[in-house]
Amino acid sequence: MAVRLDDLDRKILAELQADGGQSLDDIAKLVGSSKTPVWNRIRKMREVGVIRHQTYLLDAEKLGFEACFFVLIRTSEHDAAWQKAFLRALQGRPEVQEAHRLAGDIDYILKVRVENARAYDTFYQALISEVKVHNVTALLSMEEIKSTTVLPL
Repeated sequence: MAVRLDDLDRKILAELQADGGQSLDDIAKLVGSSKTPVWNRIRKMREVGVIRHQTYLLDAEKLGFEACFFVLIRTSEHDAAWQKAFLRALQGRPEVQEAHRLAGDIDYILKVRVENARAYDTFYQALISEVKVHNVTALLSMEEIKSTTVLPL
């Protein structure tokens, strides 16, 4: 269920998305308010789950994670036990940055960030040893053209 936000809430969220490390004083100045109301609004947005958590974005390539694969998974298994095992397998692998269940011909898509193709193969072998899948297709991203975590407020 969507939470109703006013213009000031949206301005605050835009500033937090632009740079989560800004001080409350800086955010208050940028949105045309004072520190206490900004803090109260941030607190309320955390309480209702609009703000889930605060984090820093790291440069994967500078840290040696040069390969990004999009992994398309088809499965003939759709029962609760398989789904639970699959979820457990994904949660135990930090190289899986995103996982989505899809409508259509492909059941799942994963975004997997690893050092290189050999590291992807290690990931792949471990995954298929834990859960049965019908078909796996890995697509290597040649170039990241756009990546953002910013929502269009």
